[in-house]
Amino acid sequence: EICQEAGVPEGVVNVVPGGDEAGAALVAHPGVPKISLTGEVETGRKVMAAAAAHLKRVTLELGGKSPNIVFEDAPLEQAVEGALFGVFLNAGQVCQAGTRILVQRSIYGEFVERLAARAAQLRIGPGSDPETDVGPVISAEQLEKVRRYVKRGQEEGARLVAGGRRPAGLERGYFHELTVFADVQPAMGIAREEIFGPVAAVIPFHGEPDAVRLANETIYGLAAGVWTKDVKRALRMARAVRAGTVWLNSYQLLSPTVPFGGFKASGVGRQLGRQAVEAFLETKTVIADLTEPGIRYF
Repeated sequence: EICQEAGVPEGVVNVVPGGDEAGAALVAHPGVPKISLTGEVETGRKVMAAAAAHLKRVTLELGGKSPNIVFEDAPLEQAVEGALFGVFLNAGQVCQAGTRILVQRSIYGEFVERLAARAAQLRIGPGSDPETDVGPVISAEQLEKVRRYVKRGQEEGARLVAGGRRPAGLERGYFHELTVFADVQPAMGIAREEIFGPVAAVIPFHGEPDAVRLANETIYGLAAGVWTKDVKRALRMARAVRAGTVWLNSYQLLSPTVPFGGFKASGVGRQLGRQAVEAFLETKTVIADLTEPGIRYF
């Protein structure tokens, strides 16, 4: 309807609901030369494999386990709010969510305490309620996945400092408390695997080299955040962290004019910006000899 209001000619944009079956048909059809997918990594692998049969071009914007890095000189209150927004926006169901919060050891305890307190203050409820800060996850299946990871985090030895269960008074619906784990080790499942729910893993680091190592120690590379008052350090980190988007003293800021996409298992190509438009175009070269007969130019 919005496309029609904007004057897009009929037939240019077609919405075809149908999930896996419709998607598979589009990818397999020889008349569809380009596929752009936003989805999880496993779906991206299937799409790329199926597209190879017709040598289709693909743009894949896939998952992430993005690091949000807080140095000891960061504006602490701003960094806590940024980390909160980075991980719990849309109940954590955001591909670029900053679910790995890396905090320098010297401020680690205070940061964890502040983050846990703020997470407990946010109101969970239906999205239709204007008083709601965070809504439910998308399905019963996704809620069960979040519960499994929370249990796994506890079994692996992470310290649960906020949330971890269904909110009181919300017995119906797919609601889960905003959950914060501290003392998370990089090898734990909650630090390595995309949960796509309201679960934050807070990991301590010692210095800049350690932060870079931990940030890049992942199969993903979609986004990252860096919090520091040191401009030179911020720029060094932006270069060193392998991620398609790096926010400095901010998180989750996007613009349709700026390309967005990931490194490694986070995808292929870019969405948004000029790069996204160019990915749908083919370059054509036309060479013509328009000289008069009998006349040659050397």
